[in-house]
Amino acid sequence: MSETGLMTHIEAAFPGKIVEHHSLHGNDTIIINREDALSIFQTLRDDPAFAFNVLTDLTAVDFLGREPRFEVVYHLFSLPRNHRLRVKIRVREDDAAVPSVSSLWKSANWLEREAWDMVGIRFVDHPDLRRILMYEEFRGHPLRKDYPVNKRQPLVEERDPIANPWSKK
Repeated sequence: MSETGLMTHIEAAFPGKIVEHHSLHGNDTIIINREDALSIFQTLRDDPAFAFNVLTDLTAVDFLGREPRFEVVYHLFSLPRNHRLRVKIRVREDDAAVPSVSSLWKSANWLEREAWDMVGIRFVDHPDLRRILMYEEFRGHPLRKDYPVNKRQPLVEERDPIANPWSKK
């Protein structure tokens, strides 16, 4: 399916639910509302016309000074159809949350945890949303553009991960 054919088919499948779309250098991008996200992602994965069976990446972008401030970006790939799609969801700073897609793609589990840890986007209904790169006592989200680069973090004692695991579960 050509890039224009994919975008035409997506717009037909989700009438009125695509906020924006564009294709640049063969990269198709759609922007959706978070309220529609789970149903759209489910269809993109399960409908044989799309068959986006792989979530290759998920990240968050901080546009400090713009409202909405954040974008959560999903990169989807269809092995059977050999096409790619970038899906974006814009979220406000005061309500930085989107639904988790870890129930649809297992690869989302760690990717969502990374976006939570680094940027502070909360993934609703994630099975284990906790820090993955920073230690538990770390305050803030270091990839936010307003994070103070010279901020001192609390020093923590050295731990034996067997006798005193990081996780309190």
